[in-house]
Amino acid sequence: MINRRTMLAGLAAGATAAPLFAQPARAQAWKAKYPELVFAVVPSENASGVTERMGPFINYLSRELGTKVTLRIANDYAAVIEGQRSGNIHIGGYGPAAFARARLIGVKADAIVIDVNADGTKGYYSVFYVKANSPYKTIEDLKGKNLGVVDPNSTSGYSMPLFALDKKGIDTPKFFGKVQTTGSHENAVLALAQGTVDVACNWWNAEDDSNLTRMLSKGMLKNADGSLMKKEDFRIILKTDLIINSPTAVLADLPNDLKAAIKTAFLDAHKKDKAAFDKLSDGKNLPWQDTNNAAYDETIKLIRFVDALKKKSSS
Repeated sequence: MINRRTMLAGLAAGATAAPLFAQPARAQAWKAKYPELVFAVVPSENASGVTERMGPFINYLSRELGTKVTLRIANDYAAVIEGQRSGNIHIGGYGPAAFARARLIGVKADAIVIDVNADGTKGYYSVFYVKANSPYKTIEDLKGKNLGVVDPNSTSGYSMPLFALDKKGIDTPKFFGKVQTTGSHENAVLALAQGTVDVACNWWNAEDDSNLTRMLSKGMLKNADGSLMKKEDFRIILKTDLIINSPTAVLADLPNDLKAAIKTAFLDAHKKDKAAFDKLSDGKNLPWQDTNNAAYDETIKLIRFVDALKKKSSS
């Protein structure tokens, strides 16, 4: 796992250097300086699940770019931000709030592509889950109870939920008995399933595509008697406004031809290695589309609002 200070313990996901023969000509200009490119992501599932999901795509990138690409799994978004700020991470998989935060603190990174949902939209939602057998039907029913959030740099797991609660006139730290940071989307759902929290925030694309449905499909959630939990065992009590989808960003000071090659590899992945592309989202996402930093200007406004809210609450 990536430590935000040292960035030493990254986990390689089957990344391979391209063969010594027939390397793409576009790699030659920068290959000596960049014999390895590091692609860091924050898991929404356990580390082994991430390597299994992303391994084929990492291999595809290595072949396309003609240089070794290594996947590193960060323990939180702050690690990706700090890794790009220090120049140790060349390609970063961000949540929208994390990328906005990176820009706010001066990280020189450029968004190159954006995730696209199966219906062609480029946004998703934050939802508040409770267990279906609980008495809670609305957020207001949870006064004094425990809220599970994901990561202070997560959009759907932290920033947007706080924003939505404030719009409803709820002062999060004062309203809930405890606000527990779980560290990942998976952990937030697990905390809810195990009763550590009474309500948990998470991302949601559609009824059949959410972190919850992916965990259920893997048999990761169990009842106290060991039986597998079902989608019907959970209830959504609040869904937020639409959030712009996540970007992938590269270091701004990489050579222009390298940045262009990385972007092209992402945009062409669905044609050149469909199996690897489909595995990333269980075949639910459409091909990436072009994006830029300006697309996340509104998210910066959200981050500033949440920062002011947290400062106000702690004063």
